[in-house]
Amino acid sequence: MDYIIRPYKLSDLADLMVTWEQANQLAHPFLDQQYIDQVKQDIPAIYLPNADTWVAEVNNTVIGFIALIGAQVGALFVLPEHHGKKVGKALMDKAQFLHGDLTVEVFKDNSIGNHFYNRYGFTLSEEQLHNPTGEKVLLLAYSGK
Repeated sequence: MDYIIRPYKLSDLADLMVTWEQANQLAHPFLDQQYIDQVKQDIPAIYLPNADTWVAEVNNTVIGFIALIGAQVGALFVLPEHHGKKVGKALMDKAQFLHGDLTVEVFKDNSIGNHFYNRYGFTLSEEQLHNPTGEKVLLLAYSGK
């Protein structure tokens, strides 16, 4: 599969939201629908305007994205049918190239995300409570050194 990694542009929003919705549903079935609905509104209104976002594209369609706030990974989502095809790794490699050391916050119950970050080389920094959801989150760190 040939895909490219490139900067996000506003015309990617519809594809990006489809990617987020499908991947979020798979990774976060434990999240309350009211919280998910709020995040869905916040992505275009708050998160994307304040993040450095990169997309993975195949045939002019976004299949994954990573949103960075400095060296923090704010979001990493890949369409479920593209999981295991190195798309997430390519997006993370781009983030690591741009920033070196990285951090990410991932829900403890997100087994897909935790498995990915562990394989990439992230290590646990701390565990804390995510106040908006009451779920536990893990703060992970990656050192490119």
